[in-house]
This record gives sequence, structure tokens and C-alpha cells, in this order.
Amino acid sequence: MAYRLVVGIGLGFSVLTSVVLAFVFGTTSFDLSFLNIFLLLIFLMGCGGVLSSLLHYMLPRKRAVGGEVVGDDSHNTEALLKKNRIDSLISSSDPFRATPDTVNDNKDIGSSGGENNFSNSSSGNNHVGQPNMALGDGNPPDIDEDLHSRQLAVYGRETMRRLFGSNILISGMQGLGCEIAKNLVLAGVKSVTLHDEGTVELWDLSSNFIFSEDDVGKNRALASVQKLQELNNAVLISTLTTELTKEKLSDFQAVVFTDICLDKAIVFDEYCHNHQPPISFIKVDIRGLFGSVFCDFGPEFTVIDVDGEEPHTGIIASISNDNPALVACVDDERLEFQDGDLVVFSEVEGMTELNDGKPRKVKNARPYSFYLEDDTTNYGAYVKGGIVAQVKQPKVLHFKTLREALKDPGDFLLSDFSKFDRPPLLHLAFQALDKFICEVGRFPVAGSEEDAQKLISLAININLGSGDGKLEEIDQKLMRLFAFGARAVLNPMAAMFGGIVGQEVVKACSGKFHPLFQFFYFDSVESLPTEPLDPDDVKPLSSRYDAQISVFGSKLQKKLEEAKIFMVGSGALGCEFLKNLALMGVCCSEKGKLTITDDDVIEKSNLSRQFLFRDWNIGQAKSTVAASAAASINPRLHVEALQNRASPETENVFNDAFWENLNVVVNALDNVNARLYIDQRCLYFQKPLLESGTLGAKCNTQMVIPHLTENYGASRDPPEKQAPMCTVHSFPHNIDHCLTWARSEFEGLLEKTPAEVNAYLSNPSEYTAAMKNAGDAQARDNLEHVLECLDSERCETFQDCITWARLKFEDYFANRVKQLTYTFPEDASTSTGAPFWSAPKRFPRPLQFSADDPGHLHYVMAGSILRAETFGIPIPDWAKNPKKLADAINKVIVPDFQPRKGVKIVTDEKATSLSTASVDDGAVINDLIMRLEECWKKLPPGFRMNPIQFEKDDDTNYHMDLIAALANMRARNYSIPEVDKLKAKFIAGRIIPAIATATAMATGLVCLELYKVLDMGHKLEDYRNTFANLALPLFSMAEPVPPKVIKHRDMSWTVWDRWMLRDNPTLRDLLQWLKDKGLNAYSISCGSSLLYNSMFPRHRDRMDRRVVDLAREVARVEVPPYRNHLDVVVACEDDEDNDIDIPQVSIYFR
Repeated sequence: MAYRLVVGIGLGFSVLTSVVLAFVFGTTSFDLSFLNIFLLLIFLMGCGGVLSSLLHYMLPRKRAVGGEVVGDDSHNTEALLKKNRIDSLISSSDPFRATPDTVNDNKDIGSSGGENNFSNSSSGNNHVGQPNMALGDGNPPDIDEDLHSRQLAVYGRETMRRLFGSNILISGMQGLGCEIAKNLVLAGVKSVTLHDEGTVELWDLSSNFIFSEDDVGKNRALASVQKLQELNNAVLISTLTTELTKEKLSDFQAVVFTDICLDKAIVFDEYCHNHQPPISFIKVDIRGLFGSVFCDFGPEFTVIDVDGEEPHTGIIASISNDNPALVACVDDERLEFQDGDLVVFSEVEGMTELNDGKPRKVKNARPYSFYLEDDTTNYGAYVKGGIVAQVKQPKVLHFKTLREALKDPGDFLLSDFSKFDRPPLLHLAFQALDKFICEVGRFPVAGSEEDAQKLISLAININLGSGDGKLEEIDQKLMRLFAFGARAVLNPMAAMFGGIVGQEVVKACSGKFHPLFQFFYFDSVESLPTEPLDPDDVKPLSSRYDAQISVFGSKLQKKLEEAKIFMVGSGALGCEFLKNLALMGVCCSEKGKLTITDDDVIEKSNLSRQFLFRDWNIGQAKSTVAASAAASINPRLHVEALQNRASPETENVFNDAFWENLNVVVNALDNVNARLYIDQRCLYFQKPLLESGTLGAKCNTQMVIPHLTENYGASRDPPEKQAPMCTVHSFPHNIDHCLTWARSEFEGLLEKTPAEVNAYLSNPSEYTAAMKNAGDAQARDNLEHVLECLDSERCETFQDCITWARLKFEDYFANRVKQLTYTFPEDASTSTGAPFWSAPKRFPRPLQFSADDPGHLHYVMAGSILRAETFGIPIPDWAKNPKKLADAINKVIVPDFQPRKGVKIVTDEKATSLSTASVDDGAVINDLIMRLEECWKKLPPGFRMNPIQFEKDDDTNYHMDLIAALANMRARNYSIPEVDKLKAKFIAGRIIPAIATATAMATGLVCLELYKVLDMGHKLEDYRNTFANLALPLFSMAEPVPPKVIKHRDMSWTVWDRWMLRDNPTLRDLLQWLKDKGLNAYSISCGSSLLYNSMFPRHRDRMDRRVVDLAREVARVEVPPYRNHLDVVVACEDDEDNDIDIPQVSIYFR
């Protein structure tokens, strides 16, 4: 490009010079001689070269695609260079040795002897014999970690690099093809080629969010390019609109067909299967409420990481000299090893033979111990220490071709065990449908009994020739339903299968996660209306919903359009839900309304999953942008976007009238507390709640249906285990502890203490009075930190900030360790005589600062820059120059340190604070306040500090640089493996791993349930809760759990019931109303106040008072004007004095 620019400028300048000279010397006319024309052409070529060069630098750039020039003719994909596939050949003689043609310059792959031996994933996965996997580009582009941070947390850098080198073909751009393309473009593959020879029909608008009514008549592939390109400018998107030949498939690593006949699919699959290297072939079909996926990744495909989970580890407590050897681990955490796992040992003292790095096999695994298939009788005696870590093993899969698999499909992947006999029937149904289309030239017509019978007879004939795979019976009712909806591509099915297939493409291109092997069939016939459909009800109405109407009928379509739905959250789940609801026509009439609320704004990291947002939306309100984008998908969508957090504080916005007017609530939240609040609101107002969530490649859905199912809060996960405070601060034994400590120090030094300083400076007398009143260790600590900031550690120049950072290094990583090991020497014992430094404790060593150590230097740089920011000190340009920074650090005088006797170090794992109370805290606080007042007088007028709030998603702010540096220096103290900044960001930033595929699948599943909810009348067994893990892959569907039923006499109730007493009753009325039910109330409370208790005689004086008046007077309840009732909690017993839990009682007074 630079060469072209120089030549262009040179040619243009030479001709222009000659013209200027001609004018200077009086030549004012030119004849059109050959020479002049030739010179003119050269001049124009030069101008063209300059212009094209300038455009190259001016226009937005995409990632380079193998060096080809991409012109306006996007039909030509021949220029896309073929990337080498995974080299799946592993030596049969040594299953743990990589192939000889490993790429040497790729340090992350199969590295040994480096710091990162846990390759393939940023999360540190430990792999044995990881095979070579070459990228398409010799120099893959850098990963934008701000954009892809959540996806990196799932895949790791190496998988992302492989995706960046992958070229994908998607054939068939109806709703399903569009969903798959969206997920792959968001994931960041190198290129996506869209193939479709057909044109957009109104029918397509039921499932394709890209098309509008203006696109009807245009080629589907061409109509898809622009909006898909907006999702990720780094992905090259091209089209093919003519007939596809098998030779063109050689341009791709993976090909996906969403609308292809079996005969052609067999030909294409065999070409891909036998190609060298093999091309991953995926065939996927959606026919109404039925779906099918087939995968063939070649005769020998290597899965590098079968599940994507972190390798399990354990801290060793003892190892026996035995055959087999018993390995016992500390009971800090349960072991997750399974029989047959391979493990490696390190840091074992005494039995050093185990430190050879050789993988050893586990057997008889138990929660805290396991046996080794090794004879350790003659090994050295175990002394102490040691870490045991799982080694992840590659797995080689041998795929059959489609031709072979149709005859011998093997085991089907089940999703619903109540339908264990369904996959073989659907295997037959899809073949029969293909034959029907080939013979008749069209799909069966919805509601046509004739077409259904023809399909059934084709299925019977195919079954007769199936040999050993012949079915004893064909469910003709199911086949009729299959035939009636065969032409329709439904949006929820497209979303679900778009997520599944998108993930399979990622597996094919990277070897990350276990592929689907090989057929997967799914149906959701339970989503159909409970009443039989009349043939007239499924006829097309020339509307964008015709495909959906052909399956569900126009009556249910009207219910969808008139629904009133509240969606909480508009992030990743919310964007997918909005797209689905718009395409389904939900809330798309004047009677319907969709209310969405989200108080968050768009950040860059959202763009890799929250596909309704663009980079120009960063900083804008999520709900507003998402609602606008959804309305562009379907202009009929009646949506209102709010920025209120749904919480007790906003019940004036989401008041009783709002809740009572709803049909359904859809949660699109990312935290448990908000989910629990919405769950309680839905319980109270008896509204269906559709719940879902994702974590990496996992997703779950839960249907909360009034009176049919238990509520969301009825079952909860156990709380996450927290490391004891003393472990984090003095005895860390893993990098998580170091990062937890580092973030705590970051917030204390740069946010909390500066905020305390400002609180003091804003009102010194009020602040000091509050500290005196508190008079505890926490108040003393606060004052000490404020005084340090304004006195001994106050910074006025950048050199002061460097001094502060350097002395902090000495304090954290040298002096504190020296004090700790002085107080507890390496040979120290506990009160029971056991070694103090026994597992899981690790004996620390102090660090010696060196300006030549990049880690030390980077810590001081980040620390000094952030310290300067808190004091408002300008940061000089040389601060980021290693040599000049090192010179400034060397000027710092570091005082000698001598450990002190009698220093108390907290070792109690139950301690919740490191501050210890003292009898003279009050005197110390008074002294600190006096010193602080003297210091305050010396400050310049108006002095304030700038507290820094931790922000993990800005790689230029040095926040994660400092936290990673703090954690890694501490890790060095305790001989704990260090981590890079990205891994530190995942842990310290508490980043939730997320990918678009799992989100799409979850929302598709929920919307299949939405049909049931809005149709009404479905039974418990019709609903499905789902847990899925796309990495394995695993799909587990089951009917929801019913609520617990409480019975009393001839009555029964559940958590869903709320008893309502109207007409503004008195206390006597309430007690009598309960008495009539055989319940004796002995206590009535409102909030935290007791309105009535049978044990208190004076409470009998309240019998004729209105309950609402008592609540206002006794409980100080202020009933807002939008509320017409209040709630009381009544404790009752029956006539036999047995306590009876009754529902909440609502007293209506208006």
C-alpha cells in the first residue's frame, strides 16, 4: 500500500510539473498528440493511485482476509484463502505427544518450560498432548479485549485466534440462517459467506429480524449483508446467489446448510468428509415446532478441550508409600476428580519422585482423597506440601458421513427423557418430508389432511426398508402435526437452533468443547394451543405472521398481539427477547403493550453479545436504544422504555395498577437479588414469570406459573464459599486470594481513603464528632488513614507519587512478609504441636525490589500514576518511559526494617475484621483528631482528593494494571503461579463469562413457553424447565416442580394464594373471618410492628378499630395514594393448637 502511494504521487507530480513548466514558458495550447495523451493517462493513473491510497487510510478497515482485495462484487468467494484445519493426527504410539509439524512460533500452543504451561485457555486449562492447530493468518489480529472480554472468559485467547482465522459458509438465509450468521459474526470469525438463491417473501418476516417489508422480492443473501455487517466490522461478509457447487466448499473450514434436500446434502457432505483437510459439515432444519441437526466433522476430529472447565486441583495433606498409593488432600475444598482422570504433581517434599511431571491415573476418587495406579513403596517418604492438578486430555472423534448415519444413526442426543422414543420417529419424519418435497415440489399445506396422509404413507414405506432400525409403530398424530407446520420457520425455534448450531461451528473451527455427535432432534408440540385448530384458522392472511399462524392459528396470534408484558432488563438476554417478541408479533397491536426497564447504559463490552446496540450507542440508555431497535424490526411493536430499577423504591412507578394489568413478566436480569424481588412481585400479583439465565456455555430456563409451579425463590443455590479474611490477608494459597486482596487494597488506597479525606475536609467538626461517638477500632483506622493521606503520605509532585508507590512495595512485599515470618518462623508449631505452616498454608519469602524487573517497574508505574490522579497531580510524559522511571525510583530512599516483637497477626478463620479493639481507642482517637486538625491548617484552600472508582473495562486507566501487579507480586511472595492481566480482570472484576450462542438458545426456549402461557389452559406437564450446556453438549428438560400444598379442613392453599378481606374491616372482623375458617389468630403484625397479640390484654381494646387505622397509628404505615390495601401477617393455630401457615392477608380499605 505504501508502494502504491509513493508511485501514485511520483507519477502525478512528474506530469503536473511538466504542465506547470509549459505554462511558465509560454506554451498555452496543447495538441492531442500521442505523447500528450500518454502523459495525460499517466497523470490520471497517478491521481487514481493517490486517491485509492488515501481512501485506504480514510475508510473504516476490516481485518485482512488472506491478502485478497475485496471489491464490490461480493459474490466471488474464490479469493478467500483456505485455512489449515485442526491437525487431528496424534501419534498412536504416544497419545500424549503432539504431531511433528507443530507451529513453533505459537507460544500458547503446547508450550513447555514457559510460564504458561496451561494453554488453550486464558483460564489456565492444563492439556496433555495438545495437537497443533494452525491459524489461517500467519499474523492473526490482536484481540480487542474490551469488546470480547466476556467471550474470552469462555473461550480463551487461543480459541479466539482460531475463530479469527475461520471462513464459514451459511447456505439458506431464512430465519434460521440469519440467527446462525448473527451469532458467528458476533463471535468474530474471519469471514461469513451467505448463500441463497431465493428472494425475500412476506412469509420470511415471521422469523428473520434482518428483513423488512421493503426487502420483499430482493435476494435473501444480498438483503442480509448490511445489517449483519453492522454487528461486527471486523468480519468479512460476502454473498453467493447462484447455484452452489461442491468445489466452492473448499474455501471454508465449516459449512452450514439450513435448507437443502437430502440428496444434495449427501453429495456435499461426502465431499467435505473426504476433503483434505476435512471440512466440517452441518445440516440443520426447522419445520414448525420440530428441529433437526446433523454434524460431520470428518473421519478423525480432535477435541482439545471437551468441557471448557478449569482443571481441578487439590492441596496434598499426605501420600502413602503403598501400592496403590493413597493421596489425601486438605478438606479446604472437595476434590472434583473422577476415576480415570490424569493428574500431575508438583511441590511435593519428601516423595519427590512424583514431581517428574508424568501424568498419573486416578482411581477410587472420593471427596477428599483418591488412589494412584502407581506403586510408591520404594519412593521417598512424604514430608509435606504438594499440589495435584488434573490434566485435560484430547479426545478423537470418528464421524460417519450423512449417507452412513442415515442408515445407522447410532445413539441420539436426548433432550427430554419423557420423549425418549421421539428421536427415531423424527429421524424418519424428516426423511419422509424430504421425499414429499422431491415428489410434490412443495411443502405440505397447513391443515391439509391429504398432504398429512401422504407424508405418513411415505414414512411407513421408508420404515419398512429400515432393516434393524425399523420402528414397531409410527405415531400418526405426531406425524400429522409435523406435516401441518412443515413449511414454517418459527422465530423461537430459529433462536434456539441458531444458538446450538452457532456453537457447533465454533467447535468445528477451534476444537474447543465436545461436538454434537451426530444427530439431534427436538420438538415442542406442547407449545400448540390446547384446543384443536380449525383448518380455516391456519390459512395465511397475507401478513408478516403467516408462518406462525400456519402453526398456531390466528386466534393465538391475536392473543400474542394483545398481550401486556413487562420485561425487566435489556442487556444480552433482553436484546434477544426483544427481537423474538417483535418477530412473533407480541404486543404488536394498540391493545398490547411491552414495557421494558433497565437503569444501565451501553458499554463497549456489551457489543459482542447485545446485538441491538452499535458502537455509536455507547453511553446511551440500554432500554431506549433496545426499544428503538426492536421497533425497527417490527414497526407495529407497541413498546415503552423506562430507565427505572425495579425495586421497592420504584413501586410508585410500577404500582398496583401496573402489575394488575400485566399478562406475563419476562426476566432478563443478571443478579439474584433483582430476580428474587421480581419473583415476590409476581407471587403477590399472581402473574406468570418466565425466568432464564446464562453462564458461559450454560443456560437455564424456569417457568413460574401461578398455582401450577413453585416460585423462583422456593429453591436457591447454596451461597458461594468465601475465603476467610486471615487467609486472604496473611495466608493465601491460590491466585484468587491474591486478587481478592489486591482489589481490596486498590479500593482502600484509591477510593475509600480519599473519600474519607473529602468527608473530613467537607465538615471537619461533624466528621471528628462522628468518629468520637463511634470510638471503636474502625473509627481509629479511618482516622489513621486520613492522617496518613494528608500528612506522611501526602503527594505534591509526581516524584512524591513514585516514592509512595516504591515504599508501598517495600511495605507489602518485603516488610510485612518479614514480620509475618518473624512472628511465625518456618518451624513454628500450633498449640497442639502440629506444624504451623502445614497445608494449605504456604511459607512466604520477601521480595527484593529491582528496577530491572518488569513486574516491579510496572507496579510502580501503575501505582504512581493512580496516586497522582487522586491528588490531581499532572502525569509527566516520561512516567511511562521505563528507563526514566527506573532513574526516578532509584532516587527513593527506603528505610531499613526491623521486625517487632508482640505484633498480633490474625489467624482465626472466623474473624471478620483485622482491626483489634483496644481499651485506649478513645485516647488514640482524640490524639489523631488533634494531629489531623494541625495538618488541616497547612492544606491549601479548597483542597480535595479525587477518589477512583474501580472500572475493569477500560484498559487505558491502569486500574487492572495495578491490581494485576499487586496480585502477582503477592503471588511471588507465596510461590503461587502468576496470571496475566486478562485472567486477573476475570477474577478481580468478577466478570461473568458470556457468549451469544447460549443467550440465543435460552431466549428461544423461553419464547416456546410463552406460547403456552398466553394461550392459557396448559397443564403443568406441558411446561418445561431447561438446563443446557452447549459445551458438552447437554440438554435436560423436565416439567416444573409444583408448589407445596398446605391443607386445613376442606381448604388447601399454596404460596401463590393471597387472602383478601374487603370493605375496610375492623380487627374484630378479621379475627372472626379467620375463626369461620377454623383458624384462631394469636398474632397479627404489619411490617415490624405488632397490631394484635392475644397475650396482651390491652390489645383487646383495639378490637373495634379499623385495621388500616391501627397500621397507621401503631406501625406508622404511610399508605401511598396509588395503593388501596395493606398487608398483614397473621399467625394462626387450629383448634388442636397446631400452628398453621396461612397465606398473606390483604386488607382492602378503598
